[in-house]
Amino acid sequence: MKKLLSVILGLIAIAIFGVFTTKTLIPKDNNEVVFWTLQMSDFSSYMNGVISDFEKENPNIKIKWIDVPFSEGEKRTLASVLSDNPPDLINLNPDFSATLAQKGALYEIPEENATQYNQAIVNSLKYNGKLYSLPWYATSAVTIYNKNLLKQSSVPVPNTYEEIVRIAPTIKTKTNAYVFLPNITENDTMLKILNKYGINSPTTINSEKSAYVFNMFKTLYNQNLIPKESITQTHREALEKYMSENIALFQAGANFLNMIKENAPSTYSHTDVAPQITGELGQNDFSLMNFVIPQKAKHKNEAIKFALYLTNNKNQLELAKLTNIIAVNKTTLNNEFYTKYSADDLMAKARVISAKQLNKVEPVLISSQNQKDVNNLINTTVQNILLGKVETKSSLTKLSIDWADLLK
Repeated sequence: MKKLLSVILGLIAIAIFGVFTTKTLIPKDNNEVVFWTLQMSDFSSYMNGVISDFEKENPNIKIKWIDVPFSEGEKRTLASVLSDNPPDLINLNPDFSATLAQKGALYEIPEENATQYNQAIVNSLKYNGKLYSLPWYATSAVTIYNKNLLKQSSVPVPNTYEEIVRIAPTIKTKTNAYVFLPNITENDTMLKILNKYGINSPTTINSEKSAYVFNMFKTLYNQNLIPKESITQTHREALEKYMSENIALFQAGANFLNMIKENAPSTYSHTDVAPQITGELGQNDFSLMNFVIPQKAKHKNEAIKFALYLTNNKNQLELAKLTNIIAVNKTTLNNEFYTKYSADDLMAKARVISAKQLNKVEPVLISSQNQKDVNNLINTTVQNILLGKVETKSSLTKLSIDWADLLK
């Protein structure tokens, strides 16, 4: 019996020692920030470099980076923020970020953490006056245009939508090309155009000015001055038409110049860039990618610290040189990378124009609740107006009511 008792006590001692050594020799890391990005694996060297540098400067914080396919981003994010163990920092677009903020799923970020950014961009990210995300990078479309087609038509590069309407007939007559393919039912394209005329709410959509904008596109469509596919096709089809010289203008980010250069070198040889087309208010639109912190995240302060590190001057400039995005850091935007270009460098010229456009973006288009549904309402309305299925003013009255209902 004594021998058996001795063996049992020995086994208990070994078990206790095992538990003790496991806990002491393999400590649990309580400061691991789980960080999700959207399709950034092509820039893994950059990302891993930033993470490594951050961890060296902050030895008490570890970053676990997970790259999520773009197509799965929203679905996986929604599932994660509803769980009790979400990532600490997630890369999203502002529309979906606003949806999550509306649902109370995001942490409100103290605004003093946003001082390093362009203020207009920060303002665009607010939901109900509160900040639930931090910007990462921006894009702002420029007007890519075919110098030969405009020269043959003896027309200037247009600055406004009204000027597009004026030169469209001449371009069509002289070259048989269309002035542009506006892809007005892609995402929030039409809403961004309307915002350039101060139309951005259920109230302003039901106005004479709003009818004027919709009818401007109806005129272009009915007179065959823009392609019939304008009400269904996207910027990808517009790019194809530009490369085949079927349209004279193409509004897109500077990165599209590389695609034109690689796939249509002849068209690229007589391509130039100008500022984006504006409306009555003269401001420019832009697109953003941002960071959010789930309400249930366990390392909120560490997540903010890493987000600010990712968007400091050094890391913003390095990412910009790799990708041709526009920085959101105020100091980076003043770097000569964004202020100077040589006459023979079209990419640099487009980048400088894009960055300069961020100086005039207000009033910005701010995402609201049910933003995708709002976009769909507007896009369906513009389709029906251009196809002659509805009368403009009555359809805008209905749009106003339906839009207001979505915000209740």
